[in-house]
Amino acid sequence: MTEEVSRAATADAVLDPFEIRVLAVLAEKEALTPDNYPMSLNAIVNGCNQLSSRDPVMQLSEETVQDTLQRLIERRLVSGVSGAGARVTKYEHRMRIKWTLEQDKVAVLTVLMLRGLQTAGEIRTRSGRLHEFRTVADVEATLQFLVDKYPPLVARLERAPGTKEPRYGQLLGGQISVARDDSAFGAVATSAPATRIGQLEAEVAALRGELDDLKAQFEAFRQQFQ
Repeated sequence: MTEEVSRAATADAVLDPFEIRVLAVLAEKEALTPDNYPMSLNAIVNGCNQLSSRDPVMQLSEETVQDTLQRLIERRLVSGVSGAGARVTKYEHRMRIKWTLEQDKVAVLTVLMLRGLQTAGEIRTRSGRLHEFRTVADVEATLQFLVDKYPPLVARLERAPGTKEPRYGQLLGGQISVARDDSAFGAVATSAPATRIGQLEAEVAALRGELDDLKAQFEAFRQQFQ
């Protein structure tokens, strides 16, 4: 029998999978490449289509990401930034302001948004570059804070048969079905490339995103010696 955890929130507050991915990419890159943040549309597209640290892998077009950003702006979860003389608009997330979150909470929520259902131990391992948790207990305390918020942002799931630790999932997309696959996006996982050509295109997009990250990190390193 399928067990479900419901989010105490109105239907119009539920984010779709593309909104969750875009929002999470903004939060991730803010921590990983601060010198390249806020982000351009092209950088966000590359981050959404990245192959590493993503479950599921997606292949979003620039048009889809642009439409998604507009919806997030209307929800006041993203802001567009246009500096004096800037040729393109850049974007930044507003999760801290919207939900009154400190960086440890943002880090945990971001990892769950990008990688689906996970245990506290897995979150600690995967969140190191976003926020350094000293112990699994610290992660569990942060998760409990997100569970206790109203409306809750995270749900704790019962241990599956044969497992030792409970898993957690983000509730921004609505209900979590425990009986389904580990993917927190359900049917949207079919957005992953189904053909070899699609896979190659996604790999190119991911490599471009990773190259942008490396360029930003190198530039920050180089500026230390100027």
